[in-house]
Amino acid sequence: MSKQSSSPEIPAWLAPAAALLSTGWGSNQITPMLLVYRQTLGLSTGTLEAMFGVYAVGLIPGLLLGGPLSDAIGRRKVVLPAAGLSLAASVMLVAGSDGVAFLFAGRLMAGISSGVVFAAATAWLRETSIPPIGTASPSRAARRAAVAMTAGFGLGPLVAGLMAQWLPSPMIMPYLPHIALMVAVLFALFRAPETVIGHSRPSLRLSARGLHNPRFRRVVTPMAPWVFAAPAIAFALLPAIVGADHSSDPVAVAAVVTTLTSFSAVLIQPLAMRLDMRSPSNQAGIVGLMVMSGGLALGAITAQVRQPWLLIPCAVVLGCSYGMCFAAGLIEVSRIAGEDEVASLTAFYYALLYLGFAAPFALSLAANFASYAVLLLASAAMALVTAVYVARQSIQR
Repeated sequence: MSKQSSSPEIPAWLAPAAALLSTGWGSNQITPMLLVYRQTLGLSTGTLEAMFGVYAVGLIPGLLLGGPLSDAIGRRKVVLPAAGLSLAASVMLVAGSDGVAFLFAGRLMAGISSGVVFAAATAWLRETSIPPIGTASPSRAARRAAVAMTAGFGLGPLVAGLMAQWLPSPMIMPYLPHIALMVAVLFALFRAPETVIGHSRPSLRLSARGLHNPRFRRVVTPMAPWVFAAPAIAFALLPAIVGADHSSDPVAVAAVVTTLTSFSAVLIQPLAMRLDMRSPSNQAGIVGLMVMSGGLALGAITAQVRQPWLLIPCAVVLGCSYGMCFAAGLIEVSRIAGEDEVASLTAFYYALLYLGFAAPFALSLAANFASYAVLLLASAAMALVTAVYVARQSIQR
């Protein structure tokens, strides 16, 4: 352990960060591929939505079990097999050309893997970043986790979408880079230092004391669903509203919008860090919610005029808000969690984040009663109200 932790060439935190990036890649690479399956296999919208949604069936138990399990028995014992399952999920998706059942199985496996890795590897990255193994602060460790996951969320659909649009074998080739990446990550994880030793628990506890912390309930919880609602609206709802799926290169368009959203979230991280260093009162989250309100208002204009080029500024603004709120929530969790429940509380935070992915579906149902422009304006107002509430709660220590 000491040799790895003292090596300047290979910091100990890089292995869990790579696990987060590669698993995030695997979880999101199917987003532009849904258009491929519709065109190639003739799948209905209902089948595609079910295929996309089965991911959550594996994700939630993966989060809620993987986090506490890694707190109890160790990070490597949990992250390694889960990362291997991410590799197996991509292999299953490659086999999807032989039957839709393989696609559903691959998505379910990706969900389980993502839930476990996101919870356990985030805690592992934190513990290898801060002393005694690393030298970073808990805030910087949280930012590393946010950057790693968000970069994976962006790279997966970008690579898969561009390869599917312009290379042969569009149902096979897009998944090969992820398979190769996962093989390399598995080797790196074998060498990463274990961090759950002195405070490991003898039994599994599927809860966390931090859930009862007033700051988690009043600051983290109201903000969390907005985090993934922003990118979901940017790359799942708005392109459908403006008819981007009927463009000449729809798979590439989906890939670019998804990636632009994710990398805007990555590039805004230095600002989120500066805001956190200036004050511990969750300024990054409050500013992020205010930016989100502006992004949703821009989305309302996009829905009204239906100009595809407006997808670009929407992706940038909503991506920035997503990145700031994501990092702010992770920083809050790192401050609240006890040493023996870091992964458990992180898992609950991620479960709250994924509620935001229901936003496009909820808005599509509400569209039976009002226009998307009106609904998005109402959402912008709700985000602003949330920002005011979180700001008031954040100053109460």
